[in-house]
Amino acid sequence: MTTTPAAGPSAAAGPEATLRLSRLLRRPVADSSGESIGRLADVIVRLRGTDYPLVTGVVVAVGGRDIFVPIERVSGFAGDPLRLSRKRLSLRPFDRRDGEVLLRADVLGHRLIDVRSARLVRAADLELGPDRHEWVLSGVGTRRRPRRRFGLLAPPPQDDAVFRDWHDFEWLIGHESSALLRGPFARIRRLKPAQIADLLEDASKEEETEILGRVHADPELEADVFEELDEDLAIRLLGARTDTEIAAVLARMRADDAADAIAELPQRRRQPVLDLLPPAPRAQVLTLMGFNSTSAGGLMGMDFVALPCLATVSEALTRVRESTPLQPEALTSVHAVDADGGLRGVARLVTLVQADPGARLIDVSDTDPVQVGADTDITDVAVLMTDYNLITIPVVDDARRLLGVITVDDVLEVALPEDWRRRDAAAPPSSRHGDP
Repeated sequence: MTTTPAAGPSAAAGPEATLRLSRLLRRPVADSSGESIGRLADVIVRLRGTDYPLVTGVVVAVGGRDIFVPIERVSGFAGDPLRLSRKRLSLRPFDRRDGEVLLRADVLGHRLIDVRSARLVRAADLELGPDRHEWVLSGVGTRRRPRRRFGLLAPPPQDDAVFRDWHDFEWLIGHESSALLRGPFARIRRLKPAQIADLLEDASKEEETEILGRVHADPELEADVFEELDEDLAIRLLGARTDTEIAAVLARMRADDAADAIAELPQRRRQPVLDLLPPAPRAQVLTLMGFNSTSAGGLMGMDFVALPCLATVSEALTRVRESTPLQPEALTSVHAVDADGGLRGVARLVTLVQADPGARLIDVSDTDPVQVGADTDITDVAVLMTDYNLITIPVVDDARRLLGVITVDDVLEVALPEDWRRRDAAAPPSSRHGDP
């Protein structure tokens, strides 16, 4: 984007390279002869994918009605009043088209997603900048943090806003047709599932709808987000969907999270949802639902890598490489089992990488691994993992057959206080780079 004003409205902007929306709104508007017409009520931009939104016109309040004026008929933004290039003005009422966004009505004062910090922030002002012969929406201004005076928080001045590039934000416009046009370019998909879950937990009902609409376009991401959501919110959002839609989400979730979600559904909906799950996920979910939720069996995941004891290190690494659907935490260990599925050893991934590819898996494994039974209390599991510095711990039955694996993230989730999601995490230094 350039910073030199071009012909048309840009040229009338005078020495300013950018304009603030707050200083344009309510400004008087006059025709080419200088006769007063009304006041500027809004500025319209058109979405263009990853490009800066293009200013296509303004809305002028004339005698109690809103009139659309194409940007080509605006002589300049710098004057007071704003001048139009023609004397006559069409009085046809403004009618929004798909892909058009009204900056005052849709964005100014509304919340949007700060993609860099993964937080919902409020747009205090908007910045328009010249781009060759056109004006575009170039920046978003958010309020500075209140400053302390004599130990008290002082409200920031009206103009005390920090402006950043428009590309750092994802809008929550609330206009369905415009939101659909943004789908392929939604910047929310840059965020991690846990960050999107945090946004949803801070969002209003309307904001929830738009965020979920962006996420729904990527079924795998949607499932990951539901795994990270607060349990009550996840059930509320799932409960608003049909049984088929719920099953589609749960089928992509980890079996332990899916089992927890089904257990929280109303009784009348559990079996219909279970019946709609594919056979493999349904079998895993049913197995997990048979354990107490406060036990190792209720906490374990059923995604793990297990090979025969006599398999080679090379074969074990190949299995890890091919196990792309499994969560990374479950791939940090490979389990050596006998013909009956009994656990005989555990090999850490780093050990396998450093070992002779032709060596046998059992020979590089810990043949006396720390393990727990399915009925072990979660607190005891947490203590064991802490004492032995474990990332995963296998869960076995009375015959020592491998049932599942508990990962450290599962333990942390149940060990942390109930309100842990409500705490503001410290931002990494990189997220503050360049900020005033």
